[in-house]
Amino acid sequence: MLGNIKFIGELGKLNLIHESILHKCIKTLLEKKKRVPLKDMGEDLECLCQIMKTVGPKLDHEKAKSLMDQYFARMQSLTNNKELPARIRFLLQNTVELRNNNWVPRKAYVDNGPKTITQVRQDAAKDLGVFIPPSTDSIRNDFFMDSSSFLPGKIKYDRETLGGLADMFGQMPGIAPGVIQDHYSPTMGRHRSSPLFNGHSGNSNGSHQPFENESKPFIKPNQISLRPAQSFIMNKNQVPKLPPQTMMPSPVGQVTDNRLKTCDFLFMAPQLGLKANPPPIQEKPAKSNKKAPPTKEELCKMTETLLTDYLNNKNVNDAVSAVKEMKAPKHLLSEMLNKIIVYSLDRSDEDKEHASTLIHTLCTEGLVTGDNILQAFLRVLDQCPKIEEEIPLVKSYLAQFAARAIIADLVSIADLAHQLENGAHFPLFLLCLQQLVKLKDREWLTDLFQQSKVNMQKMLPEIDQNKDRMLEILEGKGLSFLFPLMKLEKELLKQIKVDPSPQSIYKWIKDNISPKLHTDRGFVNILMTSFLQYIAYEINPDDDEEQHAAPSKDQLEEEKQLLLSFKPVLQKFLHDHIELQVSALYALQVHCNAKRFPKGMLLRYFVNFYDMEIIEEEAFLSWKEDLTQEYPGKGKALFQVNQWLTWLETAEEEESEDEEY
Repeated sequence: MLGNIKFIGELGKLNLIHESILHKCIKTLLEKKKRVPLKDMGEDLECLCQIMKTVGPKLDHEKAKSLMDQYFARMQSLTNNKELPARIRFLLQNTVELRNNNWVPRKAYVDNGPKTITQVRQDAAKDLGVFIPPSTDSIRNDFFMDSSSFLPGKIKYDRETLGGLADMFGQMPGIAPGVIQDHYSPTMGRHRSSPLFNGHSGNSNGSHQPFENESKPFIKPNQISLRPAQSFIMNKNQVPKLPPQTMMPSPVGQVTDNRLKTCDFLFMAPQLGLKANPPPIQEKPAKSNKKAPPTKEELCKMTETLLTDYLNNKNVNDAVSAVKEMKAPKHLLSEMLNKIIVYSLDRSDEDKEHASTLIHTLCTEGLVTGDNILQAFLRVLDQCPKIEEEIPLVKSYLAQFAARAIIADLVSIADLAHQLENGAHFPLFLLCLQQLVKLKDREWLTDLFQQSKVNMQKMLPEIDQNKDRMLEILEGKGLSFLFPLMKLEKELLKQIKVDPSPQSIYKWIKDNISPKLHTDRGFVNILMTSFLQYIAYEINPDDDEEQHAAPSKDQLEEEKQLLLSFKPVLQKFLHDHIELQVSALYALQVHCNAKRFPKGMLLRYFVNFYDMEIIEEEAFLSWKEDLTQEYPGKGKALFQVNQWLTWLETAEEEESEDEEY
């Protein structure tokens, strides 16, 4: 999870994720989970600290200051909570202090990442004054030794013979003499463990024997390697050459003198290497004809020039070619589209249409994606308060762009709705729907809206999120046709009161309700509810609870006759549709629940529906077994009719048995 949060933070730093998404992540990590103890929130809080360190400076601006203050107030309170592990509390405290310090860390971050071999050589040349050339086959030879030195009969040096040479080579330059380096020098241990430096000739008595065989000649000059340990390797051009006489083979009698001369030279060699100024290491830049990608400022200027030319000559192919030549980085594509939209906002409708055509063509060519378009759209919305000062109708113009993008399948209506939930930038979503009606037609938009399954109530401000207020707003915007059933709910009851005859009701439904909705559960629910409300009003105009609980015989008879009069209409829409019959029973359940389940009402209607053959046995039993919680009052309803349903089930089984015999 921490890795994912780091990834999201890095995307946010590159402006590839909108700020609203980052705020949602922070809120999710910071909020108290239900049934989760605070001590188990350590991982979420660690991720919170990580995302704050990554994108905190970007989010901490004037517009989001109140949100950031709330976040850090919560984090400050958590630092004092003893239920959290100490590590998490310290992380929170460090993050709070980081913001208090204007997002400047206490110490600069140290780059401990991997280095290239060139960087290693440059560091060695800078710190040690020693140039490390590239690896060659000669570097693989051991210091002062080749493979033949391990063979028996060869000459071996002891520590005294070398005159402290091992100590000198084992000591790093710049360290005061006398300091013990045994555990720290990488070359010391290697030299001491070598037979050349440990003072032993390999025999059992351990005696010092500088020469193992006096008759054999001394080591040949061409076998001597003057390279020190690997960390002190010098350039071959820097190693001074021996005088000619030292390069000649020496007889046995001159061994001591040659040995001293050799040791003197060895003492001198590393000093010369350290004092010599290594040649500067210069990397030749790779020759490349690739042009560097434009910066954000350069891209904006190029886009503005491109748009000016395009809107003058209207040649979309030239504009697309110009965009290809710009070679904009992927993380700046939404910025480019943002510039296109903003630039054309105060232009004519024709220019706006041409700008939309350009965006559509760019998407068709694969230069931009639908996500880029949506991100650009959201960025323009963030700038709306400033833009509205110069362009008051900016939301109407943005609605045109959004509508054209939806028609061209560049952005889905569900994706747009998700970004505008709870009345964000209200009434932009409704303006977009109005533009879709203008550009297409009502039927097209109705089908698209129903397929999107957008919850229209959530698109309104929280104070207006109820059915009555929603229908009022939609009627004001000319969009009530999107919810024909809501309009039906009000108008059908009025029509029944005007003329309750089944012929008149059926004709009105046929003229005003689309045939597609005749098999819709919502339509059947409204139809049954309207009939039940009309019957209740006719037998009890004052809505007296006592009369509902104990109706007279006349009222019961009137109730039955009214229901019988509506039988042809109900059978017309419910016959052979078990699912619709179940919806009708749920409408009855909700009606009784609203009346507080008067004694015997639900059972009377069940019996009448069964006797009048409006509802079939299968629908009753399906309603009983259905476990949906969408409609209130199911428990009380079952309590009132359970005995009758048991009888119905038993009677049906007996009938099936009789048919078998």
